[in-house]
Amino acid sequence: MSFTLEISGFRYGDKIPEKFTCDSSDISPHIVWTDAPSSTKEFVLIMDDPDAPHGVFTHWIIYNIPSTITELKEDIQKSARTPEGFFQGINDFGKPGYNGPCPPRRKTHRYFFTLYALIKHSGIEPGSSREQVITIAEKTAIKKVTFMLTYEH
Repeated sequence: MSFTLEISGFRYGDKIPEKFTCDSSDISPHIVWTDAPSSTKEFVLIMDDPDAPHGVFTHWIIYNIPSTITELKEDIQKSARTPEGFFQGINDFGKPGYNGPCPPRRKTHRYFFTLYALIKHSGIEPGSSREQVITIAEKTAIKKVTFMLTYEH
């Protein structure tokens, strides 16, 4: 078995529905993963848009996800600390939590959800920056997996 990541109801490369974007409810999608390495201590998920006009734009940073968790329910609260005990970093909208696709009109963008399985707890504080989180995630990841969706207004 291999470490897999899925956005419920979608295939890799599908168009993300409006409810998960700035054109509607702007809520986070339901995300599920399977077959993480048994030595995983924490998961980190980062959602990026590499097609943004000024370089990579980060839409979501969520971490402090225990190894016993295998999914993120739809509509995770937008706060530095969630009721589930997850931590969220500050995205490129300047806010904690998820802010969905909002590309310029008539431009299709790709949105990559990358899940990192960490060999040890990150120790990163809630409300941290992408740079802080990605530095630790890249250094301590046992494995990572990516899922991509697209969106155009």
